[in-house]
Amino acid sequence: MVLRQSFLIILAFFGMVLCGLIYLNTNQNSCKPQIIEKVITKKNWKLKNFGLRSPVGFVYNQPSALVSRTDVASVTSWLAPIIWEGTFDATLIDFIYKQQNLTIATTVFALGKYTRFLKDFLESAEQHYFVGFRVHYYLFTDHPEEVPEVKMGENHRLIVRKVPSMNRWQDISMGRMEILEKLIKNELASEADYIFCLDVDAKFYGRWGVESLGRLVGVIHPWYFDAPRDKFTYERRPESQAYIPVEEGDYYFTGAAFGGSLEDVHHLTKTCREQMNIDIANSIEALWHEESHLNKYFLHNKPSKLLSPEYLWRDINAWAAQIKVVRFSHVAKNNAEVRPNA
Repeated sequence: MVLRQSFLIILAFFGMVLCGLIYLNTNQNSCKPQIIEKVITKKNWKLKNFGLRSPVGFVYNQPSALVSRTDVASVTSWLAPIIWEGTFDATLIDFIYKQQNLTIATTVFALGKYTRFLKDFLESAEQHYFVGFRVHYYLFTDHPEEVPEVKMGENHRLIVRKVPSMNRWQDISMGRMEILEKLIKNELASEADYIFCLDVDAKFYGRWGVESLGRLVGVIHPWYFDAPRDKFTYERRPESQAYIPVEEGDYYFTGAAFGGSLEDVHHLTKTCREQMNIDIANSIEALWHEESHLNKYFLHNKPSKLLSPEYLWRDINAWAAQIKVVRFSHVAKNNAEVRPNA
């Protein structure tokens, strides 16, 4: 009798354990659809990652671990490359990246009298900018009827978007961040792999290609590439969200050209837009507007690749020995004549 009772107690105990395991397994399984749903609803950025594959039998110049340019730095202190003429093999990297079937979105703003720069910008871009790759130009203008007819190369196309006119050039400059943020989020997330945001009052004179691609790309300003940080025109007022103390700073980056992957540039534009809105609420405007906020962003979110001033020179700049080729350059202009409130 006692043995039978013990057997029943043991049997009941194992029954309870088995029921508990079944319950836990069922409860865990019920959580799985929620986890899957979260993964599915996450933004699906289109950036490809095939690695840097060199085709079998492809012949190119041997790189050297000993010989390189000695007049410039080709890497930052956080190990990001700085792209100069003589630091890459264009034939090799073009061959590598063409296998990836990339699309490069490129935004340009031409409001008011700035439409006069479109013809030179587009025609020179078609000669030098990502030649042989798929490029979609997104042109924002308040005068779409003034957009010139420019023959686009193979896999290049121009999309024109009308935007409202603005009375201050500062508002045009700062408003770009919000427009770019929305464009990336609403349209480009599944349409492009990389994006560059370029000033229209500039012209291409040399190659701008896949050597410039990276997750987050900044262009070193041509006026300050050889200056100490205390000479940089950062925003120095602590009241501004763009504030950078005199003892801080890496490089001074231009707001006329920047880019990277869609995900990284979306985060950049969103952050800068939010910081500018805080400044507006506090009745303060950073010294160089969105460029000031861009430099603050790059200080704490280091670019993965830097482009030398070859990628944004100025036609009025004196020549510098370090600049072996000018690829993209601001054209000479009368700011007082083209800007609405200069």
